[in-house]
Amino acid sequence: MRVKNIGIGLLFSILWSSASVATKFGVQSASPLILANVRFFIAGILLLSFSYVFVKNKAYRLPTRKEWQQLALFGFLNTTLYLGLYVYAMKYTAAGIGSLAVSTNPLMIVLLSSWWLKRKPKAEEWTGIILGMGGVAVATYPLLADSYTTIGGITLLLVSMVTVSAASVYYATVKWELPNLLINGWQVFLGGVFLLPATLLMADLSTTKLDTVFWGSVLWLSLAVSIVGLICWFYLLRIDTVKASLWLFLCPLFGFFFAWWLMGEPVTIYTIFGTVLVVAGLYAGQRTKFAGKKSD
Repeated sequence: MRVKNIGIGLLFSILWSSASVATKFGVQSASPLILANVRFFIAGILLLSFSYVFVKNKAYRLPTRKEWQQLALFGFLNTTLYLGLYVYAMKYTAAGIGSLAVSTNPLMIVLLSSWWLKRKPKAEEWTGIILGMGGVAVATYPLLADSYTTIGGITLLLVSMVTVSAASVYYATVKWELPNLLINGWQVFLGGVFLLPATLLMADLSTTKLDTVFWGSVLWLSLAVSIVGLICWFYLLRIDTVKASLWLFLCPLFGFFFAWWLMGEPVTIYTIFGTVLVVAGLYAGQRTKFAGKKSD
């Protein structure tokens, strides 16, 4: 069982950190909004089809009116805004930076949940947030000069991180009665529906190339990241929430490796130092949880 859990944890870290590189490939062939919309519909339809057709369980039912409202808000925040902005940002941001920024989500969640629940953040949580943001800034600095990343791309990326953190805080406040597969399937599908008007109005269909690069990117993001990656994450959360968060520490490392290996992005002393700061920030921001778990 221990070897199995380690294997699933490694698989999650690899799949989760590969999303930025896969997105970077996809936006070379199509508008970011088109890439995002196709991904959302494929992932949503597959998850919902599996849930309703193959799972023989009464819990897998249609949402109630109140649950539709909750799923709609969660999908708008977690899919339409977060992933829509993230995919658009990756057109103007280095893949490694995209993966590094995603790893700061736990730190932003701490800050937003403190504001939402009117709880004053602890000193170590502020330390984690400062180290994490500082790490992203350090790693980004040389990429701005080399045109791998733009200020506009970084701004969109940071806004998307705030949005997904808000979605996570909202998710934690809802007493969900639907299974995780249905929640994920409906929120992804509804997120795609909400994004569709913007895609039809803003996306440049004339430059879209539905080639192997596009479909490879879409299928990887839909199947490997949105489905297999999230199944691994939910599995890890059920076993131990604190230990599950440890696997986020590996995401920046895998992310920069994939960006270097597949995209040819440079790995410099700034990259290494920035990654170390983010990992240190993640540990500092969640140190209270680790200590509490050890004392149990």
